[in-house]
Amino acid sequence: MKVTAALSPATGKPFEIDEVDLEEPRFDEVLVKISATGLCHTDLLFKDHLPIPIPAVFGHEGAGIVEKVGQGVTTVKPGDHVALSFNYCGKCSRCLAGMPYYCENNFILNYSGARADGSMPISKGGMPVFGCFFGQSSFATYSLATERNLVKVPHDVPLEILGPLGCGIQTGAGTVMNALKAETGSSIVVFGTGAVGLSAVMAAKVIGCTTIIGVDIKPGRLELAKKFGATHVVNPAEKNSVEEIRGITGLGVNYAVETTGSPAVYRQAVESLAAHGRCALLGASPPGTEVSFDMNTLLTDGKGTFGVIEGEAIPQVFIPKLIALYKQGLFPFDQLIKLYDMKDINQAVHDSEAGGTIKPVIRFNS
Repeated sequence: MKVTAALSPATGKPFEIDEVDLEEPRFDEVLVKISATGLCHTDLLFKDHLPIPIPAVFGHEGAGIVEKVGQGVTTVKPGDHVALSFNYCGKCSRCLAGMPYYCENNFILNYSGARADGSMPISKGGMPVFGCFFGQSSFATYSLATERNLVKVPHDVPLEILGPLGCGIQTGAGTVMNALKAETGSSIVVFGTGAVGLSAVMAAKVIGCTTIIGVDIKPGRLELAKKFGATHVVNPAEKNSVEEIRGITGLGVNYAVETTGSPAVYRQAVESLAAHGRCALLGASPPGTEVSFDMNTLLTDGKGTFGVIEGEAIPQVFIPKLIALYKQGLFPFDQLIKLYDMKDINQAVHDSEAGGTIKPVIRFNS
């Protein structure tokens, strides 16, 4: 079928709105009419910096309405509202252990540009197009996903706001709730208060952290951090972050979340920990990026640091929880979102990179 997509024609080039061909769903696949898709830093990292086959259709925070299902699909049906998240195989040892976010086939299923068997469901002029991004490539009016990376969502919440739950917001909130398992009454610092970081701040407030520190060089984002639950904010352009955090807490924080991917900031996050504190690394960096810090800072105080993918969330379980919190007024993630029409996707990129928009969401079927 013919669909309209925001096509990435070449590395580093602006998106182009163009027509592509999309295959019919296979046995375990679902055709989704995309209402809107969040624009994420990961989309831009692949689009602008990584040597992938081009042209390409990205997009991995989609939400829409099920149009058609393959014969083997049992959990959704045409007419269902769904959010799209990451893909996983469901069969490897990690998936079977309840860790689909660390699926052994993660790269093939989410980043290779093709299905697991190497076939590519998107084409243009008879030539294959890099697709299947996170199992969805949802920068288009229609998307093919698998049953595994779909989450059925209620009809009484606007689809236009639900896409970012599938990656960025899930990642920030899930890191606090699932990976760090931050405790009521504990202290936490979030380095980088963009969409992921602010989601972490909101989650920290929900679970009852009593000291929540937001760190960012953009004053506007620090104001948002205070709005969404930060008890303190620090601007590293004005003050030494580690010294300020220790001044606020006395001995450092129980938990730290690093969202920027900067080695220097990651080191500060680790150094801000109190004894037996835990630091979660979320920020994506170019391949080969290295970091250094004094090993004794970990050894002598029992500190720890680890990476986190997708907030260690099982989307079918976690996204409904976030929606329930939203409906109760406890997790106002919709206030991070600014909507753009498909034709304005390059403006959305500009606004995001300039820091004026926290979470751009692109409408493909208004």
